[in-house]
Amino acid sequence: MFSMSKAWERFFYLLTYVSQGSSYLSPRAYAILHRMHHAFSDTEKDPHSPHHTKNVFTMMWETKSIYNAVLSRKRVIEAQFERNYPEWNFIEKLGDSWLSRIGWGIVYMAFYILAYVYLDMHWVFFFLLPIHFLMGPIHGAIVNWSGHKYGYQNFDNQDRSKNSLIFDFLMMGELFQNNHHKRPNSINFGSKWFEVDPTYPVIKLLNKLKIIEIRKKH
Repeated sequence: MFSMSKAWERFFYLLTYVSQGSSYLSPRAYAILHRMHHAFSDTEKDPHSPHHTKNVFTMMWETKSIYNAVLSRKRVIEAQFERNYPEWNFIEKLGDSWLSRIGWGIVYMAFYILAYVYLDMHWVFFFLLPIHFLMGPIHGAIVNWSGHKYGYQNFDNQDRSKNSLIFDFLMMGELFQNNHHKRPNSINFGSKWFEVDPTYPVIKLLNKLKIIEIRKKH
């Protein structure tokens, strides 16, 4: 969709670790799984399809198994998926370590406790902690389960991808799965006039600021 300089690449690599925290996912491993998902959408080779697993938990467990195999390079990756992905080994190792995951969990708990003590936060918000710990997997579960089971289709993509919302404020545009599978390189996941992708104007702004460069359509 777009490219960026090495310096900005490193910045966003670091930002990936900081923002995902305890549920950090390797950009390289995630990119490979994403390409596999598009190539094998809703077939038995799809690393996360709701139509070949019993429930959302088994789907995510299967995704985790494939992700771990790709991350450790124990799985042979077909050439079409293994590109020259940028890597930052220090962040990869740090983000995937249990020391880091537990450390971020402690930071989250401390934040909630301080908010409860000093900002009069209601105790019910503590029930959000498990979601905070597992932001990455929960996001993936919602997008890949809902985005391939519930909603409507604008295009016949020979799969079961759906658009779940007309204004996807929950997943920042990623629940326009049917549109995305039709036009995987489009920076705007919305297709119809009423479909609003909140990430699209952010990408346009980053392009205007020369932080990224949107690739021209071929």
